[in-house]
Amino acid sequence: MKRVLVLGISMTLAGMLLLAARPQPAEAGQGFAGGDYKILAPISHGDLTIFPVVASKVHDTTDFLTLDEGIRSGQVVVTEVGHIRPLFRRRTTVIPPQGSGAEVNRLVLVNNSKHPLILLAGEVVTGGKQDRLVGKDRIIPPESDPVDLSVFCVEHGRWVESSQKFDTHASVMAQPSVRGKAMVSNNQQKVWDEVGTSNRNMAYNTQAIVTRNYSASQTLSAEAASPMAELRKLDNTTSYAKTRENKVIQQQVDDIVQPMQKSYESVIKQLRDQNAVGVVVAVKGRIIWADIFASNALLSKYWPKLLQSYAAEALSATGERLEITAKSAQQFLDNSQTTHEVVDSEPGLYRQTEMTGDRFKVFELTSLLPKQNFDVHLSKIAD
Repeated sequence: MKRVLVLGISMTLAGMLLLAARPQPAEAGQGFAGGDYKILAPISHGDLTIFPVVASKVHDTTDFLTLDEGIRSGQVVVTEVGHIRPLFRRRTTVIPPQGSGAEVNRLVLVNNSKHPLILLAGEVVTGGKQDRLVGKDRIIPPESDPVDLSVFCVEHGRWVESSQKFDTHASVMAQPSVRGKAMVSNNQQKVWDEVGTSNRNMAYNTQAIVTRNYSASQTLSAEAASPMAELRKLDNTTSYAKTRENKVIQQQVDDIVQPMQKSYESVIKQLRDQNAVGVVVAVKGRIIWADIFASNALLSKYWPKLLQSYAAEALSATGERLEITAKSAQQFLDNSQTTHEVVDSEPGLYRQTEMTGDRFKVFELTSLLPKQNFDVHLSKIAD
């Protein structure tokens, strides 16, 4: 793997997504790729606001496989280190057994499909000795040898194997605060701390909602007793996935997701000729994140789990609510000046670029595969 570090160079985000060539920096207000990206009117519910992003150019991403698709089909296997048996590829290559010891920040993945696999930072796999979170965006080649995955634990305390193979049955994407901590800090303790904070805030805010909804007096009604009992099941868990899957918390997340999904579908239906490729996300009026993809098809594959993750962020948010405008979201997208770049490249496969600007970071995943040389996914994180 080749690593390149570039310091002190002012970069521009113009042209870094969805264009193979890199044009000159866009003029102020034009946005990425000289106006290729446009913010649409916001869709809001409660503390969550999303701004759909449309583009004038997209790429064919139909050959790419997602982690959910791969595990669901059985063509992608994720296990602890030491559980991969020897594999035989094309009669010539023998893959030796892996080491015998499981490790907190390592898993092993094999892509047995004939399609390149996309992994996104923040995707949660459950099982093994503890649940893990994918640490960075990357691409795994078709019919791959066993690949070491850089992961973070999101279930502090458990180290007892519940299953040999990991699953994504709940299709959990970590909420932006947890996802960002893994991407930016690259520190297990900081990820654990953020998971703990998110779990506590989700439980506390959900309890407040249940109390407000069910109790008209100072005494909690019998009708609310069952949800409260369900929430108390979280008292002894450190698992991010179990917190997200808790019936009462999931109901509150769904209460945010469902009306926003209907509004989103209505907007996209009216814009058949425009390419919706991503969103800018605000919680309590504060812009926190943007996810942008190479095509509407790829966005659509990830959209259900992404929207759930944004809703979980809103459910765990604290503080006063501010006003947010489409102009602010466009300005966040347009802010293109960066001063620091780190490139992590696997030649012929992918390049991941981390760029730092004034109060934001950008993570760009670029495919280097033959006939698929384009930017696949971009995350922009507000500091």
